[in-house]
Amino acid sequence: MAKLLSANCRVSRFLQTFRSCPARGFSSVSLKGRSCLTLKDFTSEEIKKMLWVSADLKHRIKHENEYLPLLRGKSLAMIFEKRSTRTRMSTETGFALLGGHPCFLTTQDIHMGVNENNKDTAQVLSGLCDIILARVYCHSTLEELDKEASIPIINGLSDLYHPIQILADFLTLQEHYGSLNGLTVSWIGDGNNVLHSFMMAAAKMGIHLKIATPKGYEPEESVLQDAQRLSKQHGTQLFLTSDPMEAARDSNVLVTDTWVSMGQEDEKKKRLNDFRGYQITMQTGSVAKPDWTFLHCLPRKMEEVDDQVFYSSRSLVFPEAENRKWTIMGLMVSLLTDYNPKIPMIKF
Repeated sequence: MAKLLSANCRVSRFLQTFRSCPARGFSSVSLKGRSCLTLKDFTSEEIKKMLWVSADLKHRIKHENEYLPLLRGKSLAMIFEKRSTRTRMSTETGFALLGGHPCFLTTQDIHMGVNENNKDTAQVLSGLCDIILARVYCHSTLEELDKEASIPIINGLSDLYHPIQILADFLTLQEHYGSLNGLTVSWIGDGNNVLHSFMMAAAKMGIHLKIATPKGYEPEESVLQDAQRLSKQHGTQLFLTSDPMEAARDSNVLVTDTWVSMGQEDEKKKRLNDFRGYQITMQTGSVAKPDWTFLHCLPRKMEEVDDQVFYSSRSLVFPEAENRKWTIMGLMVSLLTDYNPKIPMIKF
């Protein structure tokens, strides 16, 4: 009974985030035919439309048990140079749930980059499927695929950006807080691809961003310059420091990620030493706002966040992981169709 009541409360909270909110012209925003390599390329209205579609699909499929074959007859090529749990499962099951046919392809399954160049692969797949999601080492691979393909390309992760993770984070925070506008998010960790994606989108959603990285692990300078411009344009705060406690102070959300990404295994010993003092604990949260929560894109290691925070009621990591599915579904529907949500516009 307790579990049932808890589930009902979550559904009620979810409904409250979009009830009685007018669409305000967002129905006219179309993303059909676009690619998504970085959220830098999208306006605040376009990102909000993605999230609105995602919330709509989640409500109608999960809570109303509707069957929505919006992608029936369409096929998806999933190119994975890197292994994955959440990206693979969310994309593969989500595309199938919408009536489409996903094809999972590793470097052992196709010739891309070995016996066939990226240009030829992009043109071949453009004639065989409707959309490509690629999880790659180098962002330039995605840019080449996008240049040569005649179908949308989605960045499933690259060394520079991880946009689909940020969409899931935004939906999770919107569900929890009821709105994104005015939140302060503190990133405590490496200046990596996930952080870069936060920096390309936070200001557009009215989110203040505080960043703590060890010296030598700051975000890319070009990304920082873009983020500073966006922050000024949208009237939000962007703050950088090397002190984790300074970044956490008065924050609503504490976020971290792995300190040793795939391909950096040789640097592990040095990185663990350089990131000493960056583990997120309840002490870190003690200087944050009373309603602070925690996010991590997973997989997580103990040195990044301790069990007391990770498994606490403040941790949103598992709803965040589930929302990877609803937001990738929302993104794919947005890029492939002119679908407009049936629920009222969610609050931002």
